[in-house]
Amino acid sequence: MISISHKAKQLLVLLIKLLIVGCALYFIYNQLAHNDKLNWVLFLEKFNKNKSVLGISFILLLSILNRFFEILKWQNLVSYIYRITLFDSTKQVLGALTAGLFTPNGIGEYAGKALFFEKSQAKNIVFLNLICNGIQVIISVIFGVFGLLYLGYGKWVVLLLVVILGFFALGFGLKKVKIKGYSIEKILSKINEIPKRIHRKNNYLAVCRYLIFSHQYYFLFLAFDVQLPYFTLMATIATVYFLASSLPTFQFLDFVVKGSVAVYFFGLFNVNEWIVVFISTLMWFLNVVLPVLIGSYYVLNFKLKWKT
Repeated sequence: MISISHKAKQLLVLLIKLLIVGCALYFIYNQLAHNDKLNWVLFLEKFNKNKSVLGISFILLLSILNRFFEILKWQNLVSYIYRITLFDSTKQVLGALTAGLFTPNGIGEYAGKALFFEKSQAKNIVFLNLICNGIQVIISVIFGVFGLLYLGYGKWVVLLLVVILGFFALGFGLKKVKIKGYSIEKILSKINEIPKRIHRKNNYLAVCRYLIFSHQYYFLFLAFDVQLPYFTLMATIATVYFLASSLPTFQFLDFVVKGSVAVYFFGLFNVNEWIVVFISTLMWFLNVVLPVLIGSYYVLNFKLKWKT
């Protein structure tokens, strides 16, 4: 077995840190600077017309609250194993977000969080992160189904429910089948091992977070003079988030996917394409780019706990 010296190991960790942060910053710059669908002239005209210190502060506050509730969710779930401070939870969430920026569906986030803990707890941390993200997906599905129903896509909802029930039936039939030592039955058993109070708080925080970022989307449309009834706008937002979340993508392309889906659905209500694209980009910038910039600091100052 090849032995790596302490200095060589430190250099390797430093290079990995710089690679993660460098790639993250490059992808952010590339998407903002070379997206031909972003009309900066129209945006500046609209911004100068509607600019408001109070309005901008409110939108930024929603971004802070969005990520804050995610941090609270993680702190709550990890309390099942360790009691961590809010600051530790912040480091882990933002650092992992940075690491997962250019991986499919943020898979790198799972490894990123695991590295903040002892190696013996890696599987448990990945499992808890799966629950943390899973409840957010479930909330998006629930609101998305109501959104589709409100917009008159009842047939699609029926088809969706049939597919979901089919998966449940398949899962029930194969619940004892093991893949790499794991089965659906074992996973459900592990979920039930977590105290109900933690699950209840996790569900509550996930709903709060969903309402925060969906209403941030709503208020941005109002800022761009999109005049649609509240429930129509919220139903469309819920539908877009649900369908976009169902598609495999990279975090750094998140606004492209959501933007493409949003353009179609908002186009049905004659909302200008550039407004939809810009709002999707702003949502990405406020809720992904800004946290990643902060997370980059935590990545660069990260100290590996795993011992080899």
